[in-house]
Amino acid sequence: MNERTIMVDLAGIGLGPFNLSLAALADGVKGLSSAFFERRASVAWHAGLTFSDAVLQTSPLKDLVTPVCPTSPWSFLNYLVENGRFFDFMAARFDTVSRQEFSDYLAWAADGLGSTHLDAGVEEADFVDGQFRLRFANRPDCFCRAVAVGTGHEPMVPPSVTTGPDCFHASQYLAIKPNIAGRRIAVIGGGQSGAEIVLHLLQQDYDRSPASLSWFSRRDGFWTLQEGGLVDQFFTPDYLAAYRTMAPDLQARALASQKFASDGLTPSTADGIYRLLYQRRHLHGRHDVSLFPGREVVRVQSSGHGRTVVSETANGERETSQADLVILATGYRPAIPSCLDPLAERLALEPDGALALGDRYRALWDGPDANPIYGLNQGRRSYGVIDPQLSMAAWRSAVILNDFAGHRVYDLGETEERPMVAWQRQAGDTGWQPRMNGSVTSTDSQLTAWPAHGPSRRRPQSAALS
Repeated sequence: MNERTIMVDLAGIGLGPFNLSLAALADGVKGLSSAFFERRASVAWHAGLTFSDAVLQTSPLKDLVTPVCPTSPWSFLNYLVENGRFFDFMAARFDTVSRQEFSDYLAWAADGLGSTHLDAGVEEADFVDGQFRLRFANRPDCFCRAVAVGTGHEPMVPPSVTTGPDCFHASQYLAIKPNIAGRRIAVIGGGQSGAEIVLHLLQQDYDRSPASLSWFSRRDGFWTLQEGGLVDQFFTPDYLAAYRTMAPDLQARALASQKFASDGLTPSTADGIYRLLYQRRHLHGRHDVSLFPGREVVRVQSSGHGRTVVSETANGERETSQADLVILATGYRPAIPSCLDPLAERLALEPDGALALGDRYRALWDGPDANPIYGLNQGRRSYGVIDPQLSMAAWRSAVILNDFAGHRVYDLGETEERPMVAWQRQAGDTGWQPRMNGSVTSTDSQLTAWPAHGPSRRRPQSAALS
């Protein structure tokens, strides 16, 4: 170490909305020093898909801080006030907020926080002499007692697909700004990203319109989100506590049943697509758009004139479609940043490559308990359908900060009243009993016996799973 070395209690790798939430709430904790590092020179959320009419799928009150600390200066409401747009925003009577404005809010918070560092990619993270050491290409080392991994997921490209100028992931759409006029376009993926691109393509005027559009979905329909007060109960601490007590097979069943509570099309997007399809077919006499649900795209291959999309129906029939441009709205997958390679053999992993998490979002590793590694957006299996969603980001940050501080820094929304939905009952109770401390209910007992599809062989033999 030298005089330029940075020493903090908590360091974050990546500055997406989840680590940014942690940074914003850590900003209010006395005696806690922190630093959060982002490889990019600026913060932008889903920049490649920030269409002007794209909106959040959740309330803007579920921002970086408000669910646990509504008086924080880093709330979305304070962002509106400081930018002189609160009254205009209220007068607009938005049902929700645009992704463009929410992305601007995230950049505002990142610019204002003193603990955030942009253009500061962590090249290597190791554990040396009882502390973590983060190394950079362009700045001094950072030593810390705990690390929060918040680098997000990476675009998922099917292994059978070779990308190029005429075939790329949807996350790059607005950055690439492809020429679409008069071209045959294929969009692969029936989720919200695919739907937003399809809507954008259908909105183009005649001189900028594609010659044809094919939309493929592995799902058997173009399903919209399940919404409403009862569905939203899945996005609460009470449900998370119940989910954490389930056996792995029951967790898998719950995840499957709740898929469209978080991964469907917004009704406004679906309705917008259908209205444009109606106008195109019945008012303009155009029959150049094809929707293909229930198709598994098995291959995208180069042909003499563009690309050939080979898909398979549920009964095994093969179909082919021709396209000049293929857009892969095929989602994202968990990814552990390469800077953690020095710790790789000490970390337990889920089958999908995500960090295996125990209680309080601690990654399972063979290091000291006093030196936790926290995994953000790594726990869909262990923490359920809400883990990749904004809805519980602030609550998760509060859980992490309470754990790291060793005492209650933030309240976690406990109540002595009966919860809206009785997700669970204590064994032997004759009536409902409240959780007394608001902590995430322990599931370490279930982690002592991983199923056959448990963490990968890279799980350290010495790691304590209970």
